[in-house]
Amino acid sequence: MKLHYLALTFIFSIAFMAANAQKLKGTVYEGSGSTRIPDVFVHDLTNKQMTLTDKNGNFEISAASGHLVVFSAPTYAPDTVYVTDMANKKIRLNPQGIRLSTVNISGTRKAFDPQAEYPEVYEKSKVYPLSPSSWFSREGRNARRLKKYFKREVQEREIDQAFNARTVTSVIPLKGEDLENFMTLYRPKYDDIKSGDQQSLTVYINDAYKKYQALPPEKRRPQRLQE
Repeated sequence: MKLHYLALTFIFSIAFMAANAQKLKGTVYEGSGSTRIPDVFVHDLTNKQMTLTDKNGNFEISAASGHLVVFSAPTYAPDTVYVTDMANKKIRLNPQGIRLSTVNISGTRKAFDPQAEYPEVYEKSKVYPLSPSSWFSREGRNARRLKKYFKREVQEREIDQAFNARTVTSVIPLKGEDLENFMTLYRPKYDDIKSGDQQSLTVYINDAYKKYQALPPEKRRPQRLQE
């Protein structure tokens, strides 16, 4: 009887692990078209798993029916999927420009400390000289990709804090859609703002404004916003 009970326990344990080892797979596309989006952050809110889409927009993540999975990427509206089955998914993210109604003095996004929010990623990303598995394992490679993604995200948020609507309009006389188009076209790179020098940023905005004014009207609207 005891052996029978142990056997049943083992079978149920294997079944439980198999259920939790299911992989949700699919591809992320831009809008209703066929353009695939790389480096989309895929986060299962239920089991805390996370990954990024590859260069072809494909993803694979541990998940199960009943889980909530969020797909997010800069300049796209995020999408949350409630998993009902494990069939391959087609996820579509809609492009979005800078929404001035959400821009405040401190920028468009909250402070972000990925090392505090996702410590497991930084632990799994470590490479140990005497552990070849830490170099080549899929989990380790994925963690290192996520670490690079988080670094870019931190930098993007610092750009948001520096290059916000209030700062820009204190330098140049744009507003409404013109301001949105200008900020989309001439969003600075991280190297342009990392010094924190307000005078340098003012010079950058003035120079960019001169370039914006020199454009013909049809070129002052970002292509993505025309679609």
